[in-house]
Amino acid sequence: MSHPLFDKHRATLDGALNAIATRGYWSPYSEMPSPKVYGETAAADGKAAFEAHLGRNFELDQPGQSGWGGKESSPYGVALEVRYPVCDHEALVAAGLAAMKGWQAIGAPGRTGICLEILDRLYKQSFEMGHAVMMTTGQGWMMAFQAGAAHALDRGLESVAYAWREQSFVPAESQWEKPQGKNPALVMKKHYEIVGRGVGLVVGCGTFPTWNTYPGLFAALSTGNAVIVKPHSNAILPAAITVRTIRAVLAENGIDPNLVTLCVAESRSVTQALATHAGVKSVDFTGSNVFGQWLIDHAKQAQVYAELAGVNNIVVDSTDAYKAMLGNLAFTLSLYSGQMCTTSQAIIVPAGGIETDQGHKSYDEFCADLAAAIERFLGKTEVACAVLGAMQSSATAERVELANSGSLGRVVLASKKLANPEFPGADVRTPVLLAVDAADEAAYMEERFGPISFVVKAADTAAAIALSERIVNTHGALTVGLYSTRQDVIDAMTEATWRGKVALSINLTGGVFVNQSSAFSDYHGTGGNPAANASYADSAFVANRFRVVQRRYHV
Repeated sequence: MSHPLFDKHRATLDGALNAIATRGYWSPYSEMPSPKVYGETAAADGKAAFEAHLGRNFELDQPGQSGWGGKESSPYGVALEVRYPVCDHEALVAAGLAAMKGWQAIGAPGRTGICLEILDRLYKQSFEMGHAVMMTTGQGWMMAFQAGAAHALDRGLESVAYAWREQSFVPAESQWEKPQGKNPALVMKKHYEIVGRGVGLVVGCGTFPTWNTYPGLFAALSTGNAVIVKPHSNAILPAAITVRTIRAVLAENGIDPNLVTLCVAESRSVTQALATHAGVKSVDFTGSNVFGQWLIDHAKQAQVYAELAGVNNIVVDSTDAYKAMLGNLAFTLSLYSGQMCTTSQAIIVPAGGIETDQGHKSYDEFCADLAAAIERFLGKTEVACAVLGAMQSSATAERVELANSGSLGRVVLASKKLANPEFPGADVRTPVLLAVDAADEAAYMEERFGPISFVVKAADTAAAIALSERIVNTHGALTVGLYSTRQDVIDAMTEATWRGKVALSINLTGGVFVNQSSAFSDYHGTGGNPAANASYADSAFVANRFRVVQRRYHV
């Protein structure tokens, strides 16, 4: 049994399947906002589509609606004033469960084809989505366009590919024959039905409302489940655009659109009620340790896929490209003002300094040189504003002020406020860099989300590697980095990251940065340390979202 949309998008699916098997670079979605790719009017049309949402009700025609809500405040100071349907969560769950029958009936090829069509339709809305992500998260335009559209779609497609691969291993039927010697063989006909487990709840985050949402959304959807998207209260619009597009494609293909709904609620109690609802069988969450752990402890009826806080770190032992290393680190610490789950927070350096192609550099010299590299990189206002974006929340700005006060360590580079000429209301902050001793664990041994990093003085390289491993095991990390010219150090760090189950980047000096993760090639998280209990993406991320129910009878 095939499906027209499965056939239509088969080349894209095959490309994705090949990519996850070979782990090379591949993407069907262009990350560059080029008119040659998207069309001459795409940029203007996308901006107009975004602006058409402002100050209006965002209609979705969902069940159980009781009013309108949503109070997004743009980090750029732009008035959004979009109102979204507020719906009874019980009604959303009931509608989703009812819609699953038709979704199951079209089979894995049908579900896969429709998901691929949804991704393609969202791809055509990339400019609209880029503006929505930018204005709700504070990301710079290019990052919002890339991470909010193309790269998020890559991660969604990755989940669909894994889901199809796992489901395709299950035959629709078989004939079972067991020889009985001189007696007639036992013959049975067996059928195998892939059935979704129930409703999937996807809880979005405020910084990456599509990139962190699409993996769980499409993993749950393509494996036969209904999905309720619960966006962060300050990043609803990207989720709403996504849900509207999904519902339109479902309806066009004869599927009840209430299979996918949007839940807008100011109160955390609504999210808690949804997460613990008997009909909800999976929960995808990105956010704080406190609420993430609450979900793990209380949503016992569901499988919880949680990405939590961590302390990403880099060990600097030695380098033969000192200037390039500093430039790479400067970009890493500046990108989106450090408001990424992969940004390095602790840079661990031996007390005796490091050997470089520019001679020996003491610990203090390294601190000063890194600070100078950051200032040099952000020297031009237009570059700084494009890279830094804006503070997503006042809580992040308050953490920066705390770090600037010197109460967490010696201030090597103070954060400065910058004026964005295009958006006067934007709160733009440069990174703050602090020098601390390894013993000052209270300062750096917890995630301080935002443009805040510590240069941690360790006794020597061996102590630095041991500290990195302890940080990962105790507090978790999504990324770890190493700079060293010595193979024995690289080997020791590699083994430490195997034990800690964390991704390692070695001697990055070019156009790849430790806080970047490429779909189809890089596993985002391993599920093996406290920063995340799942990975984007692997077979484990999709396979537990469906069940195989068989029926058999004698032939």
